[in-house]
Amino acid sequence: MAQKILIIQTAFIGDVVLATALLESIHQQNPAASISILVRKGNEALLNAHPFIDQVLVWDKQQNKYANWLQILFAIRKSQFDAVINVQRYAATGLWTALSGAKIKIGFEKNPFAFLFTNTIQHQAVGNGLHEIERNHALLSPLGLFPNAKPALYPSAQDLKAVEGYQSVSYLCMAPASVWYTKQFPIHQWIQVLNSIPFEGPIYLLGGPGDKSLNDQIMQSVQKNNLVNMAGRLSFLASAALQKGAVMNYVNDSAPMHFASAVNAPVAAIYCSTVPDFGYGPLSDTSFIIETEQALPCRPCGLHGKKQCPLKHFNCAETIRLEQIYQPLQQVLHN
Repeated sequence: MAQKILIIQTAFIGDVVLATALLESIHQQNPAASISILVRKGNEALLNAHPFIDQVLVWDKQQNKYANWLQILFAIRKSQFDAVINVQRYAATGLWTALSGAKIKIGFEKNPFAFLFTNTIQHQAVGNGLHEIERNHALLSPLGLFPNAKPALYPSAQDLKAVEGYQSVSYLCMAPASVWYTKQFPIHQWIQVLNSIPFEGPIYLLGGPGDKSLNDQIMQSVQKNNLVNMAGRLSFLASAALQKGAVMNYVNDSAPMHFASAVNAPVAAIYCSTVPDFGYGPLSDTSFIIETEQALPCRPCGLHGKKQCPLKHFNCAETIRLEQIYQPLQQVLHN
């Protein structure tokens, strides 16, 4: 059994969170394995002090991209991995895998360099009901491992201490922002929700530093004094720690949804232009999907979000009723 394993996932934050399911499954079935992971610069903070990771390799794609790519290749070869598992279908990661020097090179058959891998796996079509972690778990079969785990993040004692002052009473978390316009529940809808949501405790508005102004804009239009703008104030793992203790986490189809899943926090995911059938839905034990009840012929309009609604009406978001938003919270409070 391979004892020194590298997992490659240099895509976005949420993709890295979902890839942690592989770490969990490998460790549970082969506790002696030494596991490394390769991520893009900025995402390494997700894996600080992770108990199952021995090494985090970081690719800076923004500056000197190709020189840094070569440095990563040298680092991979120097580490002498027994197996490399490539979760991506891009040429850059495929070439790393092919040139890794590992005895076992595993990846999806759609990768341009898959012909140089020792084992290729068919990537199941998005939209057939499989979750992304199931598609990724297929990559473990050449190692004789089987899927048996969900994603997991491990906030440190420092992360827990950073949020304990916000957890003295029952609270909600909301993450209003998304990178993509059509994956973000509209600002005026968030304002309506917050003005009338049946909850009197603190409501923490999460996000990165770039989301502070959006959260401020929402707060300025809400006639309540229980909102706290947390954008840019917490690390990824501290945000996850705060989500874990919440009565409910309201999120878009975006990274905070995956953070909630990875700490098994209660979550209500609002879907606008995308759909859960793509396989990126919430995985917490207490999970709710909120989406339009109307059968819109234009939805979904793409696998990823768009910068604007192609038809200019954004009905996939505008037709979500406030009662749909409140229902998960009421259900949790009454249980």
